Amino acid sequence: MSPAAAPSNGLRLVLASTSTYRRQLLERLGIPFTVAASNVDEDPLPGESAVDLVQRLARAKAEAVARRHTNSLIIGSDQLALCGRDILGKPGSGERAIAQLKSLSSQRVVFHTAVHVINTNGPSNEGHVDLTTVHFRQLNEDEIKRYVMRDKPYDCAGGFKVESLGVALFNRIESQDPTALIGLPLIWLAGALRRNGFDLP
Repeated sequence: MSPAAAPSNGLRLVLASTSTYRRQLLERLGIPFTVAASNVDEDPLPGESAVDLVQRLARAKAEAVARRHTNSLIIGSDQLALCGRDILGKPGSGERAIAQLKSLSSQRVVFHTAVHVINTNGPSNEGHVDLTTVHFRQLNEDEIKRYVMRDKPYDCAGGFKVESLGVALFNRIESQDPTALIGLPLIWLAGALRRNGFDLP
């Protein structure tokens, strides 16, 4: 979204992410914002848990962008998907997406989605982690191939797009915030924005 005048609280809103999915989610709230790449190293630390990793990265992304902006509220976010103890990355290709979905047939995947906000004018510095559990139904190879050809979920952890046809792959989803699974927990974030003087809706 292009730069716009600061709202009445004097703060500009900056999303510390170049993710198309996060940008589209934030646009739902109707507040002008800009985006900025954080360029943070996302490798896990030795022995770091999934929750600790996503919290640290969301905060690190917000901090990196905050150093380059004044009079701003910075939003950092990170997401990690686990099947058992295995971290699920973005497949990157159709062949890998098919293989990943085959391995997830009848499995449970837990998505950890962290968000962190920093007010560069004040003490506001807070974060949140949402846990979403996705229960895959039993999938056969033909329907997996049809799905991947249709949705092309190459840049999505787990190899699916829940906001599109991917929702047909599941038995159920357990979540307190459906937007968290797409990449940005808007329910918590809306509260953080209000606490920092932004008018919603």
